[in-house]
Amino acid sequence: MKVMTTFNIKIEIRRLQLDELAASDLRIVEEAKAMTAHSYAPYSHFCVGAALLLSDGSVYGGSNQENAAFPVGTCAERSAFFYASAQKPDVAPVAIAIAAQTEGHFTDVPVSPCGMCRQALLEAETRFGTPIRVLLYGEEGVYVVASIRDLLPLTFDGSELGS
Repeated sequence: MKVMTTFNIKIEIRRLQLDELAASDLRIVEEAKAMTAHSYAPYSHFCVGAALLLSDGSVYGGSNQENAAFPVGTCAERSAFFYASAQKPDVAPVAIAIAAQTEGHFTDVPVSPCGMCRQALLEAETRFGTPIRVLLYGEEGVYVVASIRDLLPLTFDGSELGS
C-alpha cells in the first residue's frame, strides 16, 4: 500500500532597510538601482538592474535588454553574471542585488529573479561551492536571502546528469 507523504520547504527571508545593510551590501544595492537606468525596455517599460559582487570585492552590473522578438532579450541578473564570468571566470560570485523600476519609480515591493536567472546563478553556486546571497531592493525594504538555492529549492544541476 502506498502512503502519500507531504513535506514543507522553509525559506528564510529577512527584510532590512537600507541603513541596516552592511557597506558591501549597500554598495551593490545602489549599483543595482543605478543599473536600471541602463535598461533597454521599450516594450515593457520595466527596467531592471543587477549588481554582482565577486569574492575579490569587484562588482559587475547588468540591466535587462529587451527585443521585439521577446526571447532574444536578456535579464539584468544574467547580464551581470555573464559579464562578470567572462572577465573573471575563476572568481566566485558571493552576492547579487536586484532592483526594478517602472515609469521612473522603483517598485515598492522587491522583484525576484526569473527561473532562468535562478538556474544560471545556481550553476555558479554549485560550481564554486559557495552560496550567492540575494538582495532584492524595493522602496519598502530590501529582502535578503542567504542563497540562490533558497529561491530554487528543488534544483536541477549537474548531479542529475551524472557529472
